Amino acid sequence: MAFFIFNRSQVRPIMNRRHFIHASGALLGAGMLSNPLDTFSLSQKKTWTVGEIIDTFISQVPNAPFAQTVDTIKVGSRETVVTGVVTTMFTTMEIIHKAIELKANLIIPHEPTFFSGQDDTDYLQNDPVFRAKYDLMVKHGITLWRNHDYVHRMTDDGVRVGVVGDLGWDEYYTPGSRILTIPQTNLQGLIEHIKTKLGVPAMRYVGDLNQACTKVLLLPGAVGGRLQITQIMEHRPDVLVCGESNEWETPEYVRAANEIGMKLSMIEIGHSASEEGGSEFVKNWLNQHMPGLPVFHIPSGNSLSIL
Repeated sequence: MAFFIFNRSQVRPIMNRRHFIHASGALLGAGMLSNPLDTFSLSQKKTWTVGEIIDTFISQVPNAPFAQTVDTIKVGSRETVVTGVVTTMFTTMEIIHKAIELKANLIIPHEPTFFSGQDDTDYLQNDPVFRAKYDLMVKHGITLWRNHDYVHRMTDDGVRVGVVGDLGWDEYYTPGSRILTIPQTNLQGLIEHIKTKLGVPAMRYVGDLNQACTKVLLLPGAVGGRLQITQIMEHRPDVLVCGESNEWETPEYVRAANEIGMKLSMIEIGHSASEEGGSEFVKNWLNQHMPGLPVFHIPSGNSLSIL
């Protein structure tokens, strides 16, 4: 089966067998195919509604559905018959236009679309930026369902599984663990590896570039300084690899640790790049459970440029 991934302005088929097998294995290994919806019957379906796709995904998440979640439909309807799906981190205007070109009428982003954690829009109704995004999706019959809480709360965090795969660290990964033991390198070598694998032009760090790094604490996204620090305290890694952190929190903790002689480093990948693998994980999940449905993963990139 040919999977598809966007490289900015063009679509090209690639065989992403490693990610597909890894994602499938994670689901099978966790017993996540034992659910109220029969897998064989699902594979025979010819058409899918938005609601059916959402319900199928949620049925494989422990203790779901959640009473409180940001994973709701922001635009469109559960009854929409899906012609194609785009998965991404952020629903940019470019992503919307690409979805229209592909005749994909379901967009599944990981992060907010309307500029706040809860996608609050009451104060934006007359704003031209909000109206441009929202009205474009309505005009073209696009439904948007955010998948943040559910993919993180799978038996094995789907975002972490996707990021580990993108980093080429599958063989060093223990399902469910935030700790990976990788072949020894130094901090500079590790930064270069991450930049190459995730396509990040630059990233921030704290620590000695010559420090040996083997034990990695991987915390994609922005989990908060308190969790980052308590995980450092618990696991005593050589290096924390995270999406982002407030400058007065974990970066200052790591700097202080170095000042008292501890060997500890920190790498900030950037929020978007650190979790993009999770959106690819969702694409692979859809390929497995909705065969024949056109699904495209389009990286949204970072809104912040580097000069």
